[in-house]
Parts: sequence; C-alpha cells; structure tokens
Amino acid sequence: MRITLLNPNTSRAMTAKIAVAAREVAGPDVEITAVCPDDGPDAIESHVDEAFAAMAVIDLIESDQRMGGSDAYVIACFGDPGLDAARELVDVPVVGIAEAAMHIAAVSGRSFGVVTTLTRTLGRARDLVTRYGMSAACVSLAGTGIPVLDLEDTSSESFERIAELCTAAVDAEADVIVLGCAGMADLCRTLTARVGVPVVDGVGAAVGIAVGMARMGVGTSKRDEYALPPRRAALAGSI
Repeated sequence: MRITLLNPNTSRAMTAKIAVAAREVAGPDVEITAVCPDDGPDAIESHVDEAFAAMAVIDLIESDQRMGGSDAYVIACFGDPGLDAARELVDVPVVGIAEAAMHIAAVSGRSFGVVTTLTRTLGRARDLVTRYGMSAACVSLAGTGIPVLDLEDTSSESFERIAELCTAAVDAEADVIVLGCAGMADLCRTLTARVGVPVVDGVGAAVGIAVGMARMGVGTSKRDEYALPPRRAALAGSI
C-alpha cells in the first residue's frame, strides 16, 4: 500500500518531519511518500496562503496520478485546503488532518480543545469545527502565536507555550487535545505525559484513517458532488 502525504507549503524540512510522524503510525507494509510544491508560500498562515495551498494540493495529486497514483492521500495542513477538490479528482480515500484529528478526538473523549499556531487562523479552525459537526465536542480553541516555520524545530520555549495552552484546554474541561498544525506532529507523546489527557496529531490520525479505509476498500464516493469535475471528465473521455 502506498500513501502520499501532501504538504501544501514549500518547506522541505517540515515535509520530512511530517513523513517521520506518518511512518510511525503506518506500519512496515505501508509505503509513505511525502511531497510538497516547488513554488508557493513556505507556510500556510492566511486565506491567501490557503488559496495557493489548495491549488498545490490539486497539482500534487494530478502529478502523482500521472505516475500511477496512490492508494490514499493525506492533506497535511490543518486548514484542510483543497479537500473537496482533491476528492473530486480520485476515487481513493483523501483525508484532511483537521477532519481526522477531530474525529479521533471525539472517539477518544467526550470533548476536545484545539491548540494551533497563529491566532489569525482560529476563524478557519472554527469553520472546520462547524463543518465537521464538532461544535458540541469542541470546548476551546487557542492560538500559540508561534509561526508555522518556527515549528520545524520545536525549541523548549515553543514547547512550553504549547504545553501551557494544552493545560488551559484541559482546565476548560477538554478530555482530549487536538494539535492544530502538522508541524506539531512530534510533540504528542511528550504533551500527553505533561497534561494527562490524550493528545492527537492530525498527521497520525489521518494516516491511520487512510490506511484503514484503503484496507477496507472504502474510497471516495463518485456519486454527485465528488464525481470527476465535468471539464476533466470530458478530457478523460476524449483520450
């Protein structure tokens, strides 16, 4: 089985870090390939960045499809950019890390809190909580103020800030913590030990769900909304 991780920013260091986290979950019989675009923002921290990220996700999937495709795709950005468009392009599973993390958290406990990067991204996080039907379960959302690229190397200062907000979420009655950035993927076990509740990384959650779906033979429905886009379907029919 081959799972492709789509990191929609251009940071090679973060792409490598995400791949390590994914391989820890995937198991020895799963090949993990992590890719990122050559051009575009080096971090996804605004709505403009997210627009570029969505196009990067589409381009990366189409490039992979030309090379034979993968058994599933994971969008490794907490805004889940381009998720619906990606699902139109393929019939295999496409999993966003925010959606995956929230669903795993909702299974792990009755409530969860999200700890993410810049406070300017909290609006998008709230939108996703609503979209994924998690408004009742999500008891807190907090931004650390730490830029995405600073998470390439999670220093003691960055870790302490993240841990502080995780503790505050637990104080707000969160049974589980969701980490709101793929760059935090290496902190789960340490944070779990610190705050005393399960801490969920979206990369691991998404890979686990993607692998499970692929093994079950459950892909992306091609009925109606997620059918191949009409223009691409016409092109495919002319070949």
